Amino acid sequence: MELFLLSNGKLSGEAELLGYAKEQLLEMVARRHLTSALLIPYALIRSDYDERAQELTQTLGIPVASIHHSSSPAAAVEQAECILVSGGNSWLLNQQLHENGLIVPIQRAVRERHVPYVGWSAGCNVATPSIRTTNDMPVRNSVVLPSLGLFPLQINPHYIDAHISGHMGETRDERLAEFCAVNPSESVVALHEGSLLHVCDNALRYFSPRGQGYKLFRHNTATQEHQDTLALQALVPFDCH
Repeated sequence: MELFLLSNGKLSGEAELLGYAKEQLLEMVARRHLTSALLIPYALIRSDYDERAQELTQTLGIPVASIHHSSSPAAAVEQAECILVSGGNSWLLNQQLHENGLIVPIQRAVRERHVPYVGWSAGCNVATPSIRTTNDMPVRNSVVLPSLGLFPLQINPHYIDAHISGHMGETRDERLAEFCAVNPSESVVALHEGSLLHVCDNALRYFSPRGQGYKLFRHNTATQEHQDTLALQALVPFDCH
């Protein structure tokens, strides 16, 4: 199984989609001899699906087709060499995955056929057991359905630890601590902008071009920033050694 779970699509001032992870993604494309990729853009609300596919074609150097052109989304997933899941709204994305019958086909593609999965923002959220740690507004009257569960821990993309002057609501840290208090057996990985987790060949790696760490939130455990994956290795069922 190979996963690229990215906090976001672009860094501030960066024009190229997934540019900060381009080196790792191109290495994967070359290593796997990929000739095409399938985009699942259901999270997008105010962006064009085909424009997003074209951006990814330029980044990856291989043709990227959007799944909305397929008469059978499940068949498109079954034939895909690589699955790309765009950012946007996690609630809408997860609902569309269920309504189009794609949860099991994606799980089988990634786990059984070893099709690489690349998801950023909302696409990162749905790779976890649920979307309960998304920052997105529930724009539809959606129940919190299970998501893909490819990665065993919850992730909070776009993590920011700043306290905005004049803001009287809870900080992100406080919200994530609340999640862990309500769900004491679960852990949350908080990813700053421009960072990613990479799972490949039973190894787990963390990458940040800015040199920032990630935070791990657990109930009744002090929250710390980590630069390596040692803190995660005890929590995920991968042999990372």
